[in-house]
Amino acid sequence: MRFEHVGGVVCLGETMVVMVPAEPGPVHLVRTWHRAVGGAESNVACHLARLGVRSSWASAVGDDAFGRAVLDAVGGFGVDVSAVRVDRDRPTGLYVKEASPQGSPVRYYRRGSAASGMGVEMIDRLGLGQVELVHLSGITAALSDSCLALLRELLRRPRHGFRISFDLNWRPALWADRDPAVLRELADQADVVLAGADEAELVWGTGDPRRLRELLPGPASLVVKQGAEGATLLEDGESHFEPALRVEVVEPVGAGDAFAAGFLAATLAGQTPSVRLRAGHLQAASALLTAEDVGDPVPDDVSGPLLHADPRTWASARLEV
Repeated sequence: MRFEHVGGVVCLGETMVVMVPAEPGPVHLVRTWHRAVGGAESNVACHLARLGVRSSWASAVGDDAFGRAVLDAVGGFGVDVSAVRVDRDRPTGLYVKEASPQGSPVRYYRRGSAASGMGVEMIDRLGLGQVELVHLSGITAALSDSCLALLRELLRRPRHGFRISFDLNWRPALWADRDPAVLRELADQADVVLAGADEAELVWGTGDPRRLRELLPGPASLVVKQGAEGATLLEDGESHFEPALRVEVVEPVGAGDAFAAGFLAATLAGQTPSVRLRAGHLQAASALLTAEDVGDPVPDDVSGPLLHADPRTWASARLEV
């Protein structure tokens, strides 16, 4: 599943360093850690690059070792990171996964981060004259007043030759001191909106695709991800549903970003609603089949036939490690 001739995409948002315990036991006794990076928007950019789409990531990182690690990791996927601002005064954001028998809570250390200092001046770094799509998420709106102003200004301006996609990406911890009502305002001004039914239920009071369309009449395309059931696309007054693939799940984290990349790549390539949703499911499967946020795409000899398979063949497919 490749989309080499698709135009450029720029993804805007924070990416942080992730610290994960490398040994069992209470986190305060852990002495060895694995370092990784994590960010919804850069994940989308990395998936797009893996699919052959020219992609870039715009953000800000600190002038520190963590910032350089983030740039190396994202750039290593073939993503253009030249639009990232290196902030000499603010640090790169960090979060820590605390493994425990009760689960794996995440602790964020992002207040005052370099990315939280982004504002409307970032728009000049996006290269809007050379891209076909700008990808945003609701996470950025919660980082700071200046980040919210950045999204509002970007969505307010006239669009010449490009579209804006907006992934809800609900992170309740980020909204403790902010009003999430702004997310509906932002989403309704985008061209493409993606949201999980479960998170939409929490934020907007419903995960039903038709009711969500009534709440968000503005976007040309509205995608509601319904977990293992499938996904629904509402567009041009019609509703299209494609069941999800059956997958041997290794790790669920990152599947939403992968789905967004697959769907957006196929959308830019002018594919049919069915193929676009299937491309999302196939790329999500690539994330579910690995412990990494960005794994290898499903091989072409598997994904190609499935994209255009009849409904019975698609429904009977199962992907395993």
